[in-house]
Amino acid sequence: MFVTFLMGLFIIALVVIIMLLASLLSKKTITDREKCSPFECGFDPKSSSRLPFSLRFFLIAIIFLIFDVEIALILPMIMIINYSNLMVWTLTSLFFIFILLIGLYHEWNQGALEWTS
Repeated sequence: MFVTFLMGLFIIALVVIIMLLASLLSKKTITDREKCSPFECGFDPKSSSRLPFSLRFFLIAIIFLIFDVEIALILPMIMIINYSNLMVWTLTSLFFIFILLIGLYHEWNQGALEWTS
């Protein structure tokens, strides 16, 4: 019993010493404020939170979501080609891709795909 108590005390002392050494030897200083601050999608966390939101960033995020959903819907269509009627599968796939192309044309026409101003 005494040996177990002594071993536990030794382990706790060793852990405390290692934690103190790690905190003393770490290179974190007050000048690393930028590295320690959270990065929120292009927003400066130190500035005012009442700044207007960039519409261009919002449109790029929406385009990403649209094409992300497109991939999630097209991949299963490839898997079920063997289990469905080929004509129905082809018409459904073409209709879906046609709707996506109309959306892409609309975004292109509105200038949302212009990366440079």
